[in-house]
Amino acid sequence: MRRRLLIALTVFAAIAVFAFAVPLSLTVATSRTQQLVLARSGDADRFANLAAAASSTGDTRALADEVLRYHELFGDNVLVVDAKGATTANGGATMADPGIGAAVAAARRNQRPHAENQLTPWGSPTMLIARPVGTGIQVNGAVVIQASTARARADIARTWALIVLGCVIAMALFTLLALTLSRWVLRPLAALSHAVADLTATLPAPRAETVQARPPSIARRHGGPPEMRAVAESFDAMALAVADSVDAQRQLVADTAHAMRNPLAALTIRLDSLEPAIPDTAANTFRGASAEVERLTALLDGLLSLAVAETPAAFDAARTADADAHCDAVQVVADRFDAWCSAYASAGQELLIAPSAAHADAAVSADALAQILDVPLSNSSRYAGAGAKTVVGVETAPGWVTVTIDDNGAGVRPEEVDRLVTRFYRGSDAASGGSGLGLPIAAALAQARGGTLTVEPVLPQGLAVRIRLPAWGEQW
Repeated sequence: MRRRLLIALTVFAAIAVFAFAVPLSLTVATSRTQQLVLARSGDADRFANLAAAASSTGDTRALADEVLRYHELFGDNVLVVDAKGATTANGGATMADPGIGAAVAAARRNQRPHAENQLTPWGSPTMLIARPVGTGIQVNGAVVIQASTARARADIARTWALIVLGCVIAMALFTLLALTLSRWVLRPLAALSHAVADLTATLPAPRAETVQARPPSIARRHGGPPEMRAVAESFDAMALAVADSVDAQRQLVADTAHAMRNPLAALTIRLDSLEPAIPDTAANTFRGASAEVERLTALLDGLLSLAVAETPAAFDAARTADADAHCDAVQVVADRFDAWCSAYASAGQELLIAPSAAHADAAVSADALAQILDVPLSNSSRYAGAGAKTVVGVETAPGWVTVTIDDNGAGVRPEEVDRLVTRFYRGSDAASGGSGLGLPIAAALAQARGGTLTVEPVLPQGLAVRIRLPAWGEQW
């Protein structure tokens, strides 16, 4: 990939340098050509004026001397002819040259001089500049200068050589920059590719059903260079293995919890059958053992519920089951209020319903919402403390329905709030009992239905649990 990237950057750099160098070279050649043409055209005009003066006086000696001195000084050939085409002055020119003859004929006909071709280092060694003698009404002869282009072509070649040298230096710098840039960009990619490949090699092979259910790979969807496709394939394999491992762990928890329920049920039956034979001295120990068995049974039930709620299959099942399900959150809250009032009264607490909208249609079944609400209501009644007040309210927003359980009880420490939805975590100030699985289960149930469950502190004390669910009719 580095080679391809380097080639691409070099090609772009070459195009940029070429696009700059070619116009510059052509401009230099055009400028030097125009400079030579203008200089020799001025000389031709001067000779035409001298020829016109000689024609009027009949004395051509001054003209001939000037032509010879010009030829000796600049090395250019000069030819001056009269109206009949006879030579008036000649400084090295050859009438037998067809180019000179054609230039003389065109000037005697007072034709407009043609544009000279642009000079190049390998161009013509001479250039013809012709001017008529006299006015446009009467032409009394012609002047032709056969100018050497050697110096102009040498200047152009020297300038072009400097431009080529500059291009070579620029390309060398661009190539060095492209090499440095490609290494800087691709070195982390290469390291990532090797790390992902090494990590993927250590992961167990995914199960067949997981491979069949996998979505199309990133490389297959987006393509790209071979190195990027290799990284994408390694990443897909790693993600597949990790997802399969997580599913296997959840399945292990569910299977373990399910397998242990039968022995616990048998143990409970045996303890119940032993209760009449337990002496009074061992009654407290017996009741403690029975309570631990009940606690362990509740813990296994919670693990099973959490494992089922967090599996992707549960998410899909919830989406399918609740695809057409909806309920009035206000009515569900009222039903749960009636169900929990006695528990709050027994705990010396007060349960209230906050004023809310008359109707709030949530995209969840009434049973699922009631199951989610029971968790924070149970926690509040057990841990808020005597004299606490809990308020349940329903709020609506575009696309969402939010149910809030807000209490002013003992609460938890600020650093523990975010950990309350973590499995098996219980606040350090919580009373004995509980498995630490209630809120994680409720959060998983809410998430499976496109919503969220969050816990926030209440000032000056207390906790607020916010259950945010899609409104009926919204996609999730």
